[in-house]
Amino acid sequence: MKIRNFVKEGQKLPLYGVGPYIVYGMVGLTILGIIFFCYLLKIGSLGMPWIYLFRITGGILMLLGAFIWFTGALRSGMDDNIADNKLKTDGIYAWVRNPMYSGIWVFNFGLSLMWHNACLVPIVGINWLIMTIALKNTEEKWLLDLYGNEYEEYKKRVNRCIPWFPKR
Repeated sequence: MKIRNFVKEGQKLPLYGVGPYIVYGMVGLTILGIIFFCYLLKIGSLGMPWIYLFRITGGILMLLGAFIWFTGALRSGMDDNIADNKLKTDGIYAWVRNPMYSGIWVFNFGLSLMWHNACLVPIVGINWLIMTIALKNTEEKWLLDLYGNEYEEYKKRVNRCIPWFPKR
């Protein structure tokens, strides 16, 4: 599949890449899980006090996920780096290599918890696997081809999907 969404001539990476497909897959799986377990099978629902714990945690994770996504997508200047073929390693990209995917994943985690249903918890891990496998087999290969050792060193310092303190 050839993805063509370049901003300017000479740009070596697509602006969106496989991102929409990964995001649609994770969001779709989460929504299907909610429909399947909560409304069709009606299994896995937890009672008190789990309802409050899951919903409060879910709300916090949804806000955190939205913040991570917003920072990576709209406040980082990443589009300019892509258009100029430069590796982005500062700002939120010093904490996580894929903040937009991470934000969606954390948001989906929170969304799953809002239904206080134990059957939805494994979907969080499945979404992480989808994201990790897709990134390792697409964008990480493209970035390694384009940036070589610079990207290899960046990978050693910064987590792929879970925001964390960068290694020095």
